[in-house]
This record gives sequence, C-alpha cells and structure tokens, in this order.
Amino acid sequence: MPDVVADLAEQARELSPAERSRLVDLLLESLHESPLAEVEAAWAVEIERRMAAYERGGVQTFAAEDVFAEARRIAP
Repeated sequence: MPDVVADLAEQARELSPAERSRLVDLLLESLHESPLAEVEAAWAVEIERRMAAYERGGVQTFAAEDVFAEARRIAP
C-alpha cells in the first residue's frame, strides 16, 4: 500500500519556498476549518439576535460622538 503522505511530502519538497509556504498555510487552515465555521455560525446567530433586539428597541444605544468622546477620555 503506497504511503500517500510520504509521496505528498516528496512532491512538496520540489516546490519553491513560496509554494511550500502557501501549502503549509492551506494545510494548517484546513485543520481549523471546523471550529472556525462553528464560531462564524455562532456569531451569525448572535448578530441576528442583537439586530432583532435593536429593531424592537430592546437595547440602549449611544451616539457615536459620545462613544468616541468617552474613548478619548479613557485613553487619551
């Protein structure tokens, strides 16, 4: 039975450093796809919840000028 991983590693060694770096990035990203997708889905639900609360007047809002003025006061 062929060792697919070893074969891929051998092929990868023939790539340029930039191509190998890109391959590494893609492989690392693929390891984290599921949790990232879950986090993004959870944020989508939270965004919908917050927007619904805003639209029905269920949250206190502040003028942007006031928020920025307070931020400047706290961290000059």
